[in-house]
Amino acid sequence: MKNTKPFPIPVKTKTARYSCDKCPAYCCTYTEIDVTVRDIERLARHFDLDYAQAEERFTKTNGEVGRRLLRHKKDTVFESTCMFLDQEKRRCGVYEARPGVCRKYPDSTRCGYYEFLKFEREQQGDEELVALT
Repeated sequence: MKNTKPFPIPVKTKTARYSCDKCPAYCCTYTEIDVTVRDIERLARHFDLDYAQAEERFTKTNGEVGRRLLRHKKDTVFESTCMFLDQEKRRCGVYEARPGVCRKYPDSTRCGYYEFLKFEREQQGDEELVALT
């Protein structure tokens, strides 16, 4: 039997079905934003610090499993957010140096919070609504 599939197999590209433009940065409120050694090195270069300084200043250890997490700060919309969130613009303040997990988010064509936010804004008739649920 002859293989009729083209080689190499074409890769389907993801087309995003969400927009971060009007989002209040919900993803930045996740309490556990994991960082790797490489992420800390990137942040250290961005702020012209050595690794130990960046690790101490920007991360904390999750005591249960010893994972490194980004620190949080009080927020004007949510309880707290990643310490790098620009709270006025609701955008990442270190976008070029952001951690790998942030670079990959969301890892699908849809963002669950965006879908929820869009639905709530349509239902309420308010394009500026910030759904906190």
